[in-house]
Amino acid sequence: MLLYEELTSVIIGKSYEVMNELGTGFLESVYHKSLFLALQQEGLCVQFEHPLAVLFRGHNVGDFKVDLVVEEKVIVEVKAVDNVIGEHKAQVINYLSASELLVGLIINFGKQKVQTSRLEHPKMLNSII
Repeated sequence: MLLYEELTSVIIGKSYEVMNELGTGFLESVYHKSLFLALQQEGLCVQFEHPLAVLFRGHNVGDFKVDLVVEEKVIVEVKAVDNVIGEHKAQVINYLSASELLVGLIINFGKQKVQTSRLEHPKMLNSII
């Protein structure tokens, strides 16, 4: 069984609902806000553009905004691109490392069908097994 499998299934299901209602061709920000609303309406705790500081030796060396954090467990990065590439996956892995969360999803609305990628932080997962 995957970590947070039920929660990630709900998030992916809501992504399909967003795509079915809006269709393709909108800017990433439209899908981002729509998914946020759909998840909230599902009764989930969702943080929009959650601030994330990257620390190095106790000093803040960078500030980012994670698209969505759901139930303080899953990072969701929303895209509207032709293809999810390695840089997108690296971005989510970096967010997982900086936040110490264990699961991330990339939801891509750039195609006719929603594309999803599930990422788990290997270092964090190994430490809890």
